[in-house]
Amino acid sequence: MNGTIVLHVPVDAIKAKYTPYMARGKPACQNSLVNESDHVIVGKFAIEYRGVVQYYLMASDVFRLHRLRWVMETSMLRTLARKHGSTVSKMAARFKAKIQTPYGPRTCFEARMPRDNRKELVARFGGIPLKRQKTAELTDRLTGPVYPHKELIRRLQGNRCEVCERVGGVEVHHIRSLNDLSRLDGPSPDWMNLMARRRRKALVVCGACHERIHTGKLNTALTQ
Repeated sequence: MNGTIVLHVPVDAIKAKYTPYMARGKPACQNSLVNESDHVIVGKFAIEYRGVVQYYLMASDVFRLHRLRWVMETSMLRTLARKHGSTVSKMAARFKAKIQTPYGPRTCFEARMPRDNRKELVARFGGIPLKRQKTAELTDRLTGPVYPHKELIRRLQGNRCEVCERVGGVEVHHIRSLNDLSRLDGPSPDWMNLMARRRRKALVVCGACHERIHTGKLNTALTQ
């Protein structure tokens, strides 16, 4: 352009990046993430979007990634709406936040995960100004294998019973299918309600609660 070399964001590259988040021509819910926590859902979308944007920050037309941001943002909100049985507008109002950037305040979406005696984890989608940065550094490097996030491992490492909140000596109670939670005649025990609400086939419990579950004597009020 005008006798100089310029960098552009390829149109085909933008389409290739947002196509996995589309269905029937519209941003779609990612069903594979519905059973994950809010922090994991927002974090996964955030990492993928941030990686693409930072790769093209030196391009003169990086603003073209607005289309990618809208598609991924809508897909993320629809995934959260499916998880909570709510609407996209309510999820947008619930997770919306503002952050300060060198170009002024920007709107983004945040999901927080509190932790005992430690700083809470924050997953943030968006909030990246789509402005060309001539001094941006691009580093291409091979990454190692990506292992899937295992929520059960994190729950076990917490070493806390999810029924009575007793610390230490935890075990895992398993069921074959989530459908087994609805086959009981009469009111369901609290541990069943907890598993149904979380849509998990495993429950981290202490030895005493685990024994009472198998003897059918556990029906105490949950504390969380």
